[in-house]
Amino acid sequence: MSEYKSGFVAILGRPNVGKSTLLNRLVGQKIAIISEKVQTTRNKIQGVLTMKDAQIVLIDTPGIHKPKTSLGDFMVQAAYSALEEVDAVFFMVSANQKRGKGDDLIIERLCKVKTPIFLVINKIDTVHPNDLLTFIDDFRQQMNFTEIVPISAINGNNVEQLMKLLVAKLQAGPPYFPENMVTDRPEYFVVSELIREKVLLLTRDEVPHAVAVDVKLMRHVNEVEKFQVEANIIVERDSQKGIIIGKNGAMLKKIGSLARRDIEHLLGEKIYLQLWVKVQKKWRDKQTFLKDYGYQN
Repeated sequence: MSEYKSGFVAILGRPNVGKSTLLNRLVGQKIAIISEKVQTTRNKIQGVLTMKDAQIVLIDTPGIHKPKTSLGDFMVQAAYSALEEVDAVFFMVSANQKRGKGDDLIIERLCKVKTPIFLVINKIDTVHPNDLLTFIDDFRQQMNFTEIVPISAINGNNVEQLMKLLVAKLQAGPPYFPENMVTDRPEYFVVSELIREKVLLLTRDEVPHAVAVDVKLMRHVNEVEKFQVEANIIVERDSQKGIIIGKNGAMLKKIGSLARRDIEHLLGEKIYLQLWVKVQKKWRDKQTFLKDYGYQN
């Protein structure tokens, strides 16, 4: 009988390479929000994958970028701090994006890391196989990777093989979490992220980056009524508040309707969702607000 293995794995990469998509696929449930907009993930989010012979704790990190606000500083620091506490690293790149400065910055950091480093090339379904070989050669020349694994996180191609290669490199160890647990994050956090995802989906320009969601209440009012969720959508300017509320409240209603569906799936019951929009000027640069909204190292 083979020994049981366990370990922590950081998923690192530039914004929008598919880190959260891979995390959600592996744990089999939406715990990290997904958006085409960059810098969607702001905190480290841990997903737990329990298999027959191993338990892997996956840490989805914010995309590495050049920070322009205190929130940006926090995000990059959160991503790099994940490297200090893991047994392996998935350095994720997108097959349809040439190696850039952000990748070189990450590689520079990874050269100092002693743990196994997997180059995970995502979105292979978007490029010609011949182009993929050139892409792999370029990255192979930058550093010595433990394994180079091309995948499609959205379609699941080669993801199982990636996990087999990972388990082979892990040390023997006990499970850290119960086998039915998929994240160590409290429900409050996941609910706030699901609401924020809908804002990202429905708004554009500066609005998505200026939004935080603060869940104020989650409770059963009584045994008969639905589960009640109340949250504030925080923005930085009155004009952004107007966009999120929309004409006659139409945008806020749409955000609430889409968020409700995902939250009900997460909690496994019908909910009553109430959303408010509040203006908190320059919250992304004020430590007090960053702490209040869950962004703190």
